[in-house]
Amino acid sequence: MKPKKIIIILSIAVVLGLVWYFFLRTKEQPVVLTTEKASTGAISTSVTATGTVQPVDTVTVGTQVSGTISALYADFNSVVKKGQLLAELDKTLIQSTVDQSKASLVQAQSNAAYQQTNFDRQKQLYATGSISKADYDLAVNSYQTAQASVNNVKAQLRAAEKNLSFTQIYSPIDGVVLGRSVSIGQTVAASFNTPTIFTIAKDITKMQVQAKVDEADIGNVSKDQRATFTVDAFIDDTFNGTVKDIRLQPSISANVVTYTTLIDAPNDDKKLKPGMTANIVIYTKEINDALLISAQALKFRPDSSLAKQYEIVRNPSMRKEGGMGGKKHTSAKPKEGEVTTVPPSFVWVLEGSKLIQKKIKIGLDDNTHVQVLSGLSENDVVVTGTETKKAAAAQAAASSPFMPKRPGGGRR
Repeated sequence: MKPKKIIIILSIAVVLGLVWYFFLRTKEQPVVLTTEKASTGAISTSVTATGTVQPVDTVTVGTQVSGTISALYADFNSVVKKGQLLAELDKTLIQSTVDQSKASLVQAQSNAAYQQTNFDRQKQLYATGSISKADYDLAVNSYQTAQASVNNVKAQLRAAEKNLSFTQIYSPIDGVVLGRSVSIGQTVAASFNTPTIFTIAKDITKMQVQAKVDEADIGNVSKDQRATFTVDAFIDDTFNGTVKDIRLQPSISANVVTYTTLIDAPNDDKKLKPGMTANIVIYTKEINDALLISAQALKFRPDSSLAKQYEIVRNPSMRKEGGMGGKKHTSAKPKEGEVTTVPPSFVWVLEGSKLIQKKIKIGLDDNTHVQVLSGLSENDVVVTGTETKKAAAAQAAASSPFMPKRPGGGRR
């Protein structure tokens, strides 16, 4: 190849290299740290569940005798008082039984009076020796049988009169009628079980939510914990309640085990209605004045690109345990009955041009923020991540100074 051609090819290669270096090459963007200061606020852990709203005390009103409904004096949503007449059954057949028992009582009393007179007469004759002992004993037996017959018919009459009173159905409590199961002319049979006529709620200003809590979460739920819930009818309203009881009987559906948890809920404005579906949050732990950092800060690890801009100072205990590039630490298998402690956590704090790794002890974690028990102060600047300078400028430009800022204070 001629020298002239070689020079031309080399010149073209140099020009292409210069064009790529100055115009086509992707320039390395400087890395910017995203930081925050530890702040004091509120943090909590919670359990979510679904359930239904029910009255605290519900009474089912039925009938103890069979018959046909002849009158109804209450309907759905009726406000009733204790002792108020709610319904009546047809009395014809039971009234006939009462009249028959009364007639039988008159007959038994007449026979008892006759046997009383006969006994007195036989007693006098036996005293004078005019009759035998056998005749006297017969008179005594007839008299006692007549008295027993009177008592028997009286008992039958009382039962018939009681059944007659059962044809009038009264409210056992003050409350509101939630349901009516019969209509006028309908026959109810009380042969084996008591048929339901009305369902009455004692006080609808005090409701309870029957929450279905999963078995994985029930261990953190206990009595008197605070709870909030919403219903679809008032999606913008949040109702407050308190855990009242946890029933031990499990409910199994599609191989999912849940436990019924009762939550008291005041209903003074009567917005809550029986049967509403509730979406419940039970706060298992709450701390109001906790030192908080973002959960993302625990995941940050500095890479080699930051070593050009910052002096990275690792925690001595982390080196000892073999973290951050050291030899992997392997712990011995815990012995039976030995309690294993939670391993410590580490965050990186920015101090001037230094990135310092600090060992901290954490408490509650709501997956957004973490409670710091020890190892940090409110003045520490904690690193949460990195981003390029170009992305940081774009994010700053996107935030308008005229937009309202969130009020300061606690976080949840």
